Amino acid sequence: MENLALNGHATVETKAKKLTKITVAPGDGIGPEIMKATLKVMQAAGAEFQPDYIEVGESVYESGNSAGIGAEAWEKIRKNKILLKAPITTPQGKGYKSLNVTIRKSLGLFANVRPSKSYFPFIDTKHPALDIVVIRENEEDLYAGIEHQQTEDVVQCLKLITRPGCERIVRYAFEYARAHGRRKVTCLVKDNIMKMTDGLFHRVFDEIGQEYPQIEQETQIIDIGTARVANQPDQYDVVVLPNLYGDILSDVVAEITGSVGLAGSANIGMECSMFEAVHGSAPDIAGKNVANPSGLINAAAMMLAHIGQTKVAERISNAWMKTIEDGIHTADIYIKGRSLYKVGTQEFAEAIVGRMGQKPESFAPVELSSMSDMTVKIQKYQRKETKKELVGVDVFLDWKGDDPQILGEDLIGMRPEGLKLKMITNRGVKVFPNGMPETFCTDHWRCRFVSVDADINYDHLDYTPASYIHVVSLLLQLHRLGYEVIKTENLYRFDGVRSFSLGQGE
Repeated sequence: MENLALNGHATVETKAKKLTKITVAPGDGIGPEIMKATLKVMQAAGAEFQPDYIEVGESVYESGNSAGIGAEAWEKIRKNKILLKAPITTPQGKGYKSLNVTIRKSLGLFANVRPSKSYFPFIDTKHPALDIVVIRENEEDLYAGIEHQQTEDVVQCLKLITRPGCERIVRYAFEYARAHGRRKVTCLVKDNIMKMTDGLFHRVFDEIGQEYPQIEQETQIIDIGTARVANQPDQYDVVVLPNLYGDILSDVVAEITGSVGLAGSANIGMECSMFEAVHGSAPDIAGKNVANPSGLINAAAMMLAHIGQTKVAERISNAWMKTIEDGIHTADIYIKGRSLYKVGTQEFAEAIVGRMGQKPESFAPVELSSMSDMTVKIQKYQRKETKKELVGVDVFLDWKGDDPQILGEDLIGMRPEGLKLKMITNRGVKVFPNGMPETFCTDHWRCRFVSVDADINYDHLDYTPASYIHVVSLLLQLHRLGYEVIKTENLYRFDGVRSFSLGQGE
């Protein structure tokens, strides 16, 4: 269980104590059951809070609200600043957007923090020494959810990576490691292929890492990095990565601890924060009192540490570990001959309550109150001014032909003012000029037009830049010739550096 950055939160006065108002979403499927168990544990530990319930998820979707959340729920979340959320169900299809993604992005919850630790030998795992914190960027990447069907054959999803997004999450990872005495931060990206997007994430990691020389740091390619995490997790400590990779890796890490049902998750923003289990709503076992509430209980402990109730968080975490240590397990982690008792959701919570104030004997007890300077500091983003030059434009056509030579010769014959055709690609591979007949082509053609003075590498400084008027004129010519333009992407240089990818084979 980890302590996190502390934001403002709502409180309510009583005669005896000051209670923190926490927005509580019981969720769908197993959500209400594990929320009931979690609140029982929190109350027994002495948590000073007042639940403020909201309805989100499946019932709201089915009422006709495609967002899965109403105005009153938003108001409570924004007022209280802290949300404890059980899993919710997003109906498949029908255009419904993920409520988790909506909440994270709408409230600026940029950092997803998922600690995972092995509890061997009481929970079966091949990796007894695993103790990893995955810090995942939470707002952008492919999870921007910007998708389009462009032709009969082709759909696209835009991968958006921003410098401020990279700077916030990378700095958070290093600050988290510093605050919690962690030894190393590893960055996982795929910048050998996505040189612009993942490349930016990597560059920012290197830049900010220079400010933390006391912390060991490394960068690995996501595919081999994930394989190594699964095989040698003791080589990793804090891992920071973009959104999609982080979503996948955090579940991998949670699963190899013995059960994804154990992991809690924090979603941290500058103003608001959300705490939840990492697993889904599991409707197939809903109402059967068999679900493991550990993920939400551990998330609640993270939440209490976050709002300053560190002693309560310690009691919950230590009582939970003592329960695991005593062999009292739910069905997902029960192993005959190793576990002593198989219990249901509510019975597991009652076992934790019965051990409140006790500490584990085999595991190191949680002692948050002994840690100092745990504030995670995030700097305000400052944009650097750069010189931006238009080099050309990629024009995407929906063309049903199958011979790129015919298309290329026709486009060369246009001779648009200020621009020249440099190449045509299909699914990113150059097919004109000098393409290969073996290359499979679909109905989606990228036609790259560049300034007439641009050299082959786009780095010649003495040339006349293209202009937007040239691009508009080009599009008008293509329309008159009967070509269907489905998309354009302007090609720029920033401070004289090419800022777009080359085609494969260009």
